[in-house]
Amino acid sequence: MKVSYFNPTKLNLEMQSALENAFSKVLASRRYISGDELLKFERKYASFCNVSHCVGVANGLDALKLTIEAWKVLGKLKENDEVIVPANTFIATILAVTESRLVPVLVDPDESTYNIDPAKIEKAITSKTKLIIPVHLYGQIANMDEISRISKKYNLLVLEDSAQAHGAKSNQKKAGSFGDASGFSFYPAKNLGALGDAGAVTTDNQELANIIRSLGNYGSEEKYKYTYQGFNSRLDEMQAAFLNIKLDYLDNEIQNRLNVSSKYLKGIKSEKISLPKVSFDGSHVFHAFVIRVSNREKLQKYLLKKGIETLIHYPVPIHKQKAFEIWNTKKYPITEQIQNEILSLPIGGNVTEDEINYIIDSVNDF
Repeated sequence: MKVSYFNPTKLNLEMQSALENAFSKVLASRRYISGDELLKFERKYASFCNVSHCVGVANGLDALKLTIEAWKVLGKLKENDEVIVPANTFIATILAVTESRLVPVLVDPDESTYNIDPAKIEKAITSKTKLIIPVHLYGQIANMDEISRISKKYNLLVLEDSAQAHGAKSNQKKAGSFGDASGFSFYPAKNLGALGDAGAVTTDNQELANIIRSLGNYGSEEKYKYTYQGFNSRLDEMQAAFLNIKLDYLDNEIQNRLNVSSKYLKGIKSEKISLPKVSFDGSHVFHAFVIRVSNREKLQKYLLKKGIETLIHYPVPIHKQKAFEIWNTKKYPITEQIQNEILSLPIGGNVTEDEINYIIDSVNDF
């Protein structure tokens, strides 16, 4: 049996007719940038996240970066301010900070959830700290109650990195509605994935939303008049049209992932495997189902021989990357241990019942 880690083609074929109609509609409109489909998606996704504003941008990195740049315009941030970020995140979280010429301060995660540890956040705060970026890693909401308490205590901004957590919720609040703003990615492999790069910012702050929109449009609020030195970062009409279709399928996709994850949690019995510690309250939407095992490489090779594709999110932590040599000697022990042991099993609505059972049996046999 061959089992792909994730097969977006299979999911997209289920809505092929609707996607083709959306393509034809945009094609006929002759409006490929900043048209009706974008406005529709921004309103639709803001409503989905229970926030006032959504601004479509080119990708998830830009969603974070443009928000930081907008806060600089508003005088809430300035160059060399410190930003607390998880040490075990994807590089985009860090690049959003460094590209805006702020200083990332890496913090180890909570070993049980892999999300940033609030206790370590508080210890990392200095007089230069101005922003916290919690990442809802693998689709699980970070401890936002505690992070919100800390942010209020020290008067810090909070920018959620919700790139993996579309639709996740905690205490009836959804990812994208906890912080002062939130960045989303709609990369094709996400729970809500476009057919190319795409992203968005959500916020309840109208002034912030207006500046982000302007910054992403070369700094222009009116054609050929430039208020800011901006960027080119817009969610194009075609991707917005596709996302308008796919958003209608998101709740079903989340439920499919919960079903797959529930079977993994019940079926995988090996004491050598650490399973995700989650409650099925909607706070985890399983962008990834991540296990931990000390002999990860052997398990991954074994599963590959059995035809089962797995991924590692992420094999080399940020502070060990050549791009950040200044941090190469730093130690983040929990991050390093996690990154050496994690393995993501196939997930999503494309995984069949037979495939799930085959994966469970293969892991247990190993």
